[in-house]
Amino acid sequence: MQTASTNICERLCSKSIHEISLLLNIPQSTVIGIITKWKQLGITATQPRSGRQRKMTEWGQRMLKSTVRRSHQVFAESIAKNLQTSCGLQISTKTVCKVLH
Repeated sequence: MQTASTNICERLCSKSIHEISLLLNIPQSTVIGIITKWKQLGITATQPRSGRQRKMTEWGQRMLKSTVRRSHQVFAESIAKNLQTSCGLQISTKTVCKVLH
C-alpha cells in the first residue's frame, strides 16, 4: 500500500525543476535546495542552527510577561523562583530584569 507522500514523490520524480516549481508554487532555488539536501543528507527537515542558544525562548518570555501583568509589584527574585517551580525554567534574576527592560 502506498502512502500519499509516496504518490507525490513518484509524480514529482519525473518532472523538471521548473515543472515542480510551477506545481508547488515555490521558487526554483527552493526546489534545487531541497533536492540537494535530500541527495546529501537523505532528509528535508530543517536542521538545528549553530551558535549560542538563547537563554529564554519566546514561550518563556511570554510566561514572564504574563506573570508580571498579573502582579506588578513583584520582585525579580520571586518571579524567577515562580517560573522555576511552575514551568521548570532555569532562569536567573538578572535574566528576568533584562527581559522585562
